[in-house]
Amino acid sequence: MRINTFSIVAHCPEEAAWGVAVASKFPAVGAVVPWAEAEAGAVATQSYAKLPFGPDGLALMRAGATASDALRQLLAADAGRETRQVALVDSAGRVAAHTGTECHDWAGHKAGDSFCVQGNLLAGAAVLEAMAQRYLSAEGELADRLVAALTAGEGAGGDRRGKQSAAVLVVRPDGGYGNDNDRYLDLRVDDAEEPLPQLTALLKLHHLYFQPPDPADSLPIDEAIARELQTMLISQGYLTGQSNGVWDEVCQQAFWLLIGNENLEMRWTPAANRHDIDRVALDYLRERFG
Repeated sequence: MRINTFSIVAHCPEEAAWGVAVASKFPAVGAVVPWAEAEAGAVATQSYAKLPFGPDGLALMRAGATASDALRQLLAADAGRETRQVALVDSAGRVAAHTGTECHDWAGHKAGDSFCVQGNLLAGAAVLEAMAQRYLSAEGELADRLVAALTAGEGAGGDRRGKQSAAVLVVRPDGGYGNDNDRYLDLRVDDAEEPLPQLTALLKLHHLYFQPPDPADSLPIDEAIARELQTMLISQGYLTGQSNGVWDEVCQQAFWLLIGNENLEMRWTPAANRHDIDRVALDYLRERFG
């Protein structure tokens, strides 16, 4: 299976997070390339991708191997090593990568502090340089910086065959839904003319639905906002009558129904936020319902 693509593996100690982001002119690349486990590390396996490099590399690092040691063991057991491209980052942020001599030009990798970018069948070395520079300069959490790096790589030429799919995977200890696993986010665009803008939009939605609201973004539900919310509720059938600016129990319960249907429970509940609203949630509702 030839996966001509560009990707980034990284560790963020401040977030205790590990991640992989990838883009390719190949369908559903997120089902093949990215592998990660909290407190073990992350792996990207591509070119003539050997999928066992993912779970096997994680198992080696989980058992205490450094990224370099794990890579050496993976390649030693692989007769097709010169067709492979693989990159690893371990629990401490140490990186290791391999670009086989039989990977399709342009192919290479570039390691940095706790991250590595790599690709094959690329427009040129500038793709990796752009990815590295953007990752280091980007703001936001690890997932934002990983996707920003992909976008920069695409802007520098990316996969010279074109575009088709993209994905980002980030793990944290107890970072998954309900804090029951480590899968903080696992977002994929499997087949699209412009996969990276779609992936960026999915990442924005993930932040909307799952990031705890910033107290600095809290707005009091004054008369003007109450009227605005009441108008939304009436137009969507959650409330009858006219908007009067009085944010009473009836309005709060109707709003709670809308919040539930829009998956915004992380950002508003009648118990905790009865008389205030998160600016991010309000902006979303304004865009969605006018």
